[in-house]
Amino acid sequence: MSKRTNKTRDEHGRWELGGGGVNFKEPVIKALKREIKEEYSTNVKKIEFLGYRDIHRVDEKKRKTHWIGLDFKVLVNRKKVKNGEPSKIEEICWVRLSNLPKPQHSQFQVFIKKYKSQLK
Repeated sequence: MSKRTNKTRDEHGRWELGGGGVNFKEPVIKALKREIKEEYSTNVKKIEFLGYRDIHRVDEKKRKTHWIGLDFKVLVNRKKVKNGEPSKIEEICWVRLSNLPKPQHSQFQVFIKKYKSQLK
């Protein structure tokens, strides 16, 4: 998991699983691999598509937001993981589902509830 810095768009100081965007005309899997490389300085070994979430929320500045979350389970070599974006990532840690850090991103528990059976 990674902890967001105060330089991220929102949810400062909250723990998340990482994420990012897809560039225009960029295939989703290529974007996923790029984001992992940018954020965690490592390559992807295995990818499993979990599903998607249609996310509607109001952020801490009371702005309505809407995005589609494409959710994947990704295997990486944890020995090669490093913080590739220290301006956006304050800290990285490895945890068990039974011992998750707090505070968490507002969408984190939604993700866990939807995919918990697939995350073992």
